[in-house]
Amino acid sequence: MGEVFRGIKLRDWGIAGGLTLLGLVLMIEDVQTSDAQVRAAIAEGAMVHAQSSHSLWMLPVFAAAAVPVLWWRRSILAVATVSVLVMAVHDLLFGWVTRCGAGLPLAFVIAFLGALATERTTRWIVCGLSVVLTVLVLVIDATTGPSAIVLALPIVCIVFGVGLAARRRTALNRELADREAELRQLRDERAALEVADDRARLSRQLDGLLQERLAGLTTAAESAAGLSPAAAKAALESIESGSRQTLDDMREIVGLLRGDDVAFAPAPTVAHLDTLLARLRTSNARLVVTGDPRALPATVEVSAYRIVEHLVTALADEPILVTVRFEPAALEIRVNGQIGEAAALKAAVVRAKERAKLLGGSVDVKVSKGRAGAVAQLPVAG
Repeated sequence: MGEVFRGIKLRDWGIAGGLTLLGLVLMIEDVQTSDAQVRAAIAEGAMVHAQSSHSLWMLPVFAAAAVPVLWWRRSILAVATVSVLVMAVHDLLFGWVTRCGAGLPLAFVIAFLGALATERTTRWIVCGLSVVLTVLVLVIDATTGPSAIVLALPIVCIVFGVGLAARRRTALNRELADREAELRQLRDERAALEVADDRARLSRQLDGLLQERLAGLTTAAESAAGLSPAAAKAALESIESGSRQTLDDMREIVGLLRGDDVAFAPAPTVAHLDTLLARLRTSNARLVVTGDPRALPATVEVSAYRIVEHLVTALADEPILVTVRFEPAALEIRVNGQIGEAAALKAAVVRAKERAKLLGGSVDVKVSKGRAGAVAQLPVAG
């Protein structure tokens, strides 16, 4: 049973249910309308022909033409064919009854859904079947008569054209989404290449620094031989100072190699967050800075920028608020906005937490009603 209804969406139930209910209501009116009421309606010009039947069987037969719309996503061609065949049976069995109030909406819906079909041949066949269905609905309709066919057929064509336009727009939106995903991938790949190139450059720089400093220390140590105690002490102090400087430089370069901030010259800072938000697609991104703004250590500045970048690029194109608060011993960052893709946000939070962890900080994220609120705390050494 579950396989029968697989792939049917809520809107499909609404469309098929609405058409079926409309048909049942109309058929009930046909059953309950007396011959005297029909003659009076004809006299007033509200009907063009006497009803041929008041049978209750009109209800299930008409429902059989509308219910198949439920499976239009599987085969709109099969749905249109079944509706045409059932409507033809309805004409043969019951003759002159009122069908237009429910039959025409059914024909219009099938024409629209047919325009959404993937294959071009299928679309035009369904359009033709919608025309045939319209003719079957009106050819022996007791209320309108066959003269209404001239008015109904152009409407079928217009509805089909609207469906074609909707299909093109959907296809365009899908293509734009694919292009955007491709551009994001290319951007990430380019950033990875830049990082790899800079790390290779820094590795060469580290190697050159070690060679130069070690050569200098070796020369200083060799020249200390045969010196007076005071001169030897001065030489040793010089060697110690040079060694410490070499270690400091090595720590700085190794720190850059362990991070991913080497592609920027100069490195991004909190002051660049305005520019970052301006590059977003949404025009409603806002930055608020509170506390005592001041220059922070480079590692904190870069990490703050990166954390905000990771988070805002994972949010949807809705109003985004970024709040930066300078505290005496910490930098607090708050990012609030609408969630885009849950997977993208999850990955961004992981990267932001890794960034904060390097500095001994933290990132907490709360999600509620489709919105995300992130709070990052980065310690600032006094």
